[in-house]
Amino acid sequence: MYAVILAGGLGTRLRPYTLFLPKPMLPLADKPLLQHLIEWLKGNDVREVTICVSYLRKAIEEYFGNGKEFGVSINYARSSKPLGTAGQLKSGEPQLKERFVCLYGDSILNFNLKDAIKSHEKKKALVTMVLMEYKTNLKYGFIDLDTEGRVKVWREKPEVKGMINVGCYVMEKRFLRYIPKGKMYGMDIAFRTAIDAGEKIYGYPAKGTFIDIGDKKSYAAAYEKFLNEMGKIL
Repeated sequence: MYAVILAGGLGTRLRPYTLFLPKPMLPLADKPLLQHLIEWLKGNDVREVTICVSYLRKAIEEYFGNGKEFGVSINYARSSKPLGTAGQLKSGEPQLKERFVCLYGDSILNFNLKDAIKSHEKKKALVTMVLMEYKTNLKYGFIDLDTEGRVKVWREKPEVKGMINVGCYVMEKRFLRYIPKGKMYGMDIAFRTAIDAGEKIYGYPAKGTFIDIGDKKSYAAAYEKFLNEMGKIL
């Protein structure tokens, strides 16, 4: 099994932490975020990884090297500027195999990756997007009115839930034909283009956990969680 990790973003929502470290190298307890992700991949029998790097890439390359110390083989796809999620993936095209797992380098995942790959193969999909259920309570109450403007219902901070994209995909390499080379390009745009072209894009509802390190608040919460877990182990 083979994986590609997208780790070239600027991490602007996590500044000033990311002024000197790329977001995937921010510490979670005793190791950087990206190491947690690589160890999870290894636990799912992934032994070969390409990391797409750009911003402050030397911090990543010098820490992980060829991956031998971490029990995997690592190589790098380098771009001179941030290219967005899909653009980063395109930068690694010459190195990519015909089928691969694609991950964002700023989240922690825990689910059965092998089952997602089996689903992808069974459905002969171009891309399988891993999904998880998410629910939250809105900050404000909702007020429903009738046609005359009379208040019918007051729903205080209602719960909303649905399936969300956790930034993990099983992909066939030909998906990259929907991504222009050397251009800032979001993964959502590439997906919409492929869907409009009639390609087989499937979702895989996974059972497990997902932690997104998107901003300072979510990073602080994740850091505390991992620190507490490390304390229990010690």
